[in-house]
Amino acid sequence: MKLVSIIGIFGLIALVSCSDFLSVNPQSELTQEAFPSSPNDAFHATNAVYSTLRNWHYHSGGFPILDIMSDDAHKGSNPNDALNTVGPYDNFMHTTTQDGLDRWWNGLYQGIRRANVVIEKLPLITMDESLKNKYIGEAKFLRALYYFDLVRAFGSIPIVLTTNPEFRLSQSAVVEVYNVIEEDLRFAIKNLPLKKQYMPKNIGRASSDAASVLLAKVFIFNNNFLEAEDLLLDVIQSGDYDLEPDYYDANGPNGEHGIESIFEIGAISTEGGQGNQYANTQGVRGSPNRGWGFNQPSIDLRNAFEYGDVRKKATIIELGDVIDGITILGDSFTPDIVRDENGQIVRMEGYNRKVWIPGLSTDTQYGHNRRLIRYADVLLLAAEALNENNKPEEALIFINQIRKRARGGNDAILPDIISVDKSFLREKIHQERRVELALEGHRFWDLVRTQFAEPILAPYGYQKGKHELLPIPQSEIDLSKGSLTQNPNW
Repeated sequence: MKLVSIIGIFGLIALVSCSDFLSVNPQSELTQEAFPSSPNDAFHATNAVYSTLRNWHYHSGGFPILDIMSDDAHKGSNPNDALNTVGPYDNFMHTTTQDGLDRWWNGLYQGIRRANVVIEKLPLITMDESLKNKYIGEAKFLRALYYFDLVRAFGSIPIVLTTNPEFRLSQSAVVEVYNVIEEDLRFAIKNLPLKKQYMPKNIGRASSDAASVLLAKVFIFNNNFLEAEDLLLDVIQSGDYDLEPDYYDANGPNGEHGIESIFEIGAISTEGGQGNQYANTQGVRGSPNRGWGFNQPSIDLRNAFEYGDVRKKATIIELGDVIDGITILGDSFTPDIVRDENGQIVRMEGYNRKVWIPGLSTDTQYGHNRRLIRYADVLLLAAEALNENNKPEEALIFINQIRKRARGGNDAILPDIISVDKSFLREKIHQERRVELALEGHRFWDLVRTQFAEPILAPYGYQKGKHELLPIPQSEIDLSKGSLTQNPNW
């Protein structure tokens, strides 16, 4: 396989430098042989691994296809925009050459490539050992994050753990990929500081807490609830995190790097290396002109919220809403309402409220800090693990914490769950995950891992035995000359 297609340019390394954590500029005239070679180089090389997070391609190839493939959202934008490129994900008609798959694949392997530079080269540098191990821990956390996306999305994939891999790489078994992820995260847990130990100038870097939660998520994805429970309870019992009092702040500007955020992608409101196009892709289309309007909330998602749940308004922008003094009028080329042959509303123009950033231009949306791990997710994962480990009374504590905030101070709604029936509680936890984490890219993964994808998504075109995984990009299959094989039924 041509490595340029998997992990970027093999010779000249596309690394970045920064005067502080959010200032990112390319280094010139740096070769693989010469860089990194000093403690200062080690700092820059580590920052380069983070830069992948602000690459538009990191976000499932640039579009929120994980939400679009779930029952939470549709393609969005106007009906004709990206109809043949993004539209097929809406009804599982995507193919092995579908737009975005190669970008996501290559973007993740680029991040892995940058992580490998740190992990392989820093042990050769004479510098403070604890700082060296911290940098390597950050790189291993990020490498694990990138591999977790790859293995969930594509299944059996090539494992690249060196800056000089074989010219043609074969696929490794899924279990082997997860072994690499676990090993990386255990190193990160041991060598990274807690989030609270970072100085303000370094806020946003990977922490031991983030590595613990990511490892717990890996375990839960593989139904290892016992080990996940211990990791999650350690984070909860530390007392270092809590829910934002106002649900809007869980994803909004006022909660950036706040009490609920365990790991997020820092960004500022500008295009280019320091901004994040994730929110611009989903911003309100038309009036006000805040973005492209993809990821349209579904009617099914709207109906999933209980009466009075404050999370509904904080998740879905409806036409006519007034936000920051701006009336949302939407896109004139997008139908306000679409009905089926029986007159039932099947789609409504709407947008993802969680990516809204105050401002007057599309550039503003680049300043959204996407939360990859937040404390609400930790509480719900802990509730799930405890319930599966036959500790329903403890699980109730955490799921009811989530529901308490969702009441918005109105104790007449969203009553506490009191049943300790395991099956009933499992269903309630999954439902809370849906409404709490809606449009944040969790729903499709949750449906796949809990075996609910087929009954829930079959009406949209989902086929069991095929759509649990995305197809490996056909361009990679072709370039491999036989070393890569396509996923089942693709």
